[in-house]
Amino acid sequence: MKPLIVLVSSFVIAIFVVKIVNKAYDFGLSARIAMSVMLCFTAIAHVAFTKGMSMMIPQCIPFKTSLVYITGLFEILVAIGLLIPGLKVISGWALIIFLVLMLPANIYASIHHIDYQKGTFDGNGLTYLWFRIPLQFLFILWTYISTIRML
Repeated sequence: MKPLIVLVSSFVIAIFVVKIVNKAYDFGLSARIAMSVMLCFTAIAHVAFTKGMSMMIPQCIPFKTSLVYITGLFEILVAIGLLIPGLKVISGWALIIFLVLMLPANIYASIHHIDYQKGTFDGNGLTYLWFRIPLQFLFILWTYISTIRML
């Protein structure tokens, strides 16, 4: 829920800031700014909740902690790429692929009742997916429209 709040509130703020700076509305840029802010917000979670995020990765995958840090760094790099005109399309595609690849980790975490913030096995379980899967598709659609299709 927090990433959605960050995304929407950043979008609203960016609309007005872009209007003031550019003297015109640019919803595509505002959407990319909002996604970049959200990605930086979620990247912080990779450091703050490393243990819990490592638990979201299936047992068969090695180097879980390193993978959590690498994906956090990837989120920051993509966030920067979304704001660079020459990189926004490739960054958009990279983010969409990343979001699709992260969905199984969210499903795994739900099945195993992982609360990534606490690093425990008392999370919401499968009911979490009723929110998370549509949210993931919203992030994918948001990225596609603001980077590839462009508003």
